Amino acid sequence: MSFLQDFKRFVIRGNVVDLATGVIIGAAFGKIVASLVDNILMPPIGFALSGINFSELAVTLRGASEGRPAVVIGYGKFLQSSVDFLIVAFCIFIFIQVIHKIQRKEASAPVKAPELTTSEKLLLEIRDLLKNPPTPVKDDSSVQ
Repeated sequence: MSFLQDFKRFVIRGNVVDLATGVIIGAAFGKIVASLVDNILMPPIGFALSGINFSELAVTLRGASEGRPAVVIGYGKFLQSSVDFLIVAFCIFIFIQVIHKIQRKEASAPVKAPELTTSEKLLLEIRDLLKNPPTPVKDDSSVQ
């Protein structure tokens, strides 16, 4: 087999395609969550806390001087990223709980035995006859 044929078989396999789809959807979901946190959740929280903009929260270790930039720890962006993470983790947790619930329902559902074919029914009858052969009927008319 050629390298390209092996690569094509690898890419078309279901697991690789499913993984790629999951990564793409995950990236899009991450953008939605980041927008939710940055534009919807954090502004009201900042407003409630005297108009604080969380992305600008920082501790200055050394101010800028003589052409040297300031040394700043920007913990506000870290707080926003932490909220992003918590929302994503919560959504994934809920999603996994739903999947497990569906799997438990499917596992507990009774499995109906498949209908036997005619050949299988005949084989079962033959097996039963071999296990318990019929007793021969004695003919009393031949005995005198």
